[in-house]
Amino acid sequence: MAKYPTFLEQFRSFCFQNKPQELEQAIEYFSVFGGTSWSVDMTKSLEELIESKVLKNYTYIHGDITKITQSDKVSHSLLSAVAMGDGRVHSALKRARISRNEGENAIDALCSKNLLKTEFPLESPPDSDEKIDEKLNFNTPFMRFWFAFVSPFFKTIKEGDYKEAKEQFNNRKSEFYELTFKKLSMEVMKKSFKDDPIAEIGSYWDRNTQIDILAKTASGKIIAGICKYSNSKAKKSELTRLKEQCDAAELTPDISVIISKGGFSNELKALKSEDVKLFALKNFKTLVEDLSEKDFIECVGKKY
Repeated sequence: MAKYPTFLEQFRSFCFQNKPQELEQAIEYFSVFGGTSWSVDMTKSLEELIESKVLKNYTYIHGDITKITQSDKVSHSLLSAVAMGDGRVHSALKRARISRNEGENAIDALCSKNLLKTEFPLESPPDSDEKIDEKLNFNTPFMRFWFAFVSPFFKTIKEGDYKEAKEQFNNRKSEFYELTFKKLSMEVMKKSFKDDPIAEIGSYWDRNTQIDILAKTASGKIIAGICKYSNSKAKKSELTRLKEQCDAAELTPDISVIISKGGFSNELKALKSEDVKLFALKNFKTLVEDLSEKDFIECVGKKY
């Protein structure tokens, strides 16, 4: 199977091609258009671009996507369930009202077509008898956007009525950006732990708790992290919440990490140490350093 561009490679290509002025804008526009290699006019609002580049071209983009999915209704239901939920297989099948057998066949097909990939928790749950469902992730941000906010509203969009799709996006966009922020946060952490490099990184979940980021360094240290994509400052309570999540998973991290778009309260800043690390939006600059032509990924298929 051909190597698929990583999330970071897609982000660097997007930033090289479209030259966003602010990191927040880069994250939000990439959450919608990432992986397409379409030129995006960063002087226009995201809502304006979604209408002009996606909704008005619904028929053509839908035609391109159905060549991959073969218009399979089960696949489309599953993709929308993954895009709108937490990605866990059980909850996606329940949301899509698909049987386990039917769903597993669709998952295998969608993974083989590079639409989805599976992810497992980095650590096993405390209860060894607990069966943990894998999570499903989209390989490109745009496909996640399409199946979250476009595909479910195809009837009205086809008629030129974009009201329902736009309302759904506006109501859920902050929540939607969080996954992009979390994935890029992992890349920031990989670049930041240079003395003791990160050997493994992912997330943790079981039926009782979940941890946004869990990592192990080359020396065996455990790092646990929490991501906050909000304009408000992260407070000491985020650190408390992270500790509670780790306690529930019976994990004792050597290093706790808070990644916050809105910065940090003075109380939290005072706790910064070798064991408590804080990453703000400015740290994401490391992801787009030294961009050049070699970072650009050519568009495969039509440009919109």
